[in-house]
Amino acid sequence: MTSDASPFATPEGALARLAAVIESRKPGRGGNPETSYVARLLHLGPDAFLKKIGEEATETVMAAKDLEHADSAEARHRLLAEVADLWFHTMIALAHYGLQPSDVIAELERREGTSGIDEKALRKARQREAK
Repeated sequence: MTSDASPFATPEGALARLAAVIESRKPGRGGNPETSYVARLLHLGPDAFLKKIGEEATETVMAAKDLEHADSAEARHRLLAEVADLWFHTMIALAHYGLQPSDVIAELERREGTSGIDEKALRKARQREAK
């Protein structure tokens, strides 16, 4: 990316734009639950959007399993669509809890170069220490 390129031309920019839209749909910021799906989920509260995250996670798993058995353009698109739905609903949860996609990216960057096995062992050790 060149230095004069817009930060919105990146995948992170797309997430930032979507996060801004979600933020603008919060009921406290004028989001109308009667006209906005995001505002409706936020108005209904965590049970509503967390249920959607669970549904989308299950649909993502099913789409991946389908792709494993029948690799086709249609199956690939379905997996992408389900992951997009999962990310979208997860971003609604992040917004509700005052977090941004950039916070998730920072956490992934923090973990970069760390073995997943080591990371899991460290989390377990911290949990044991906390008890």
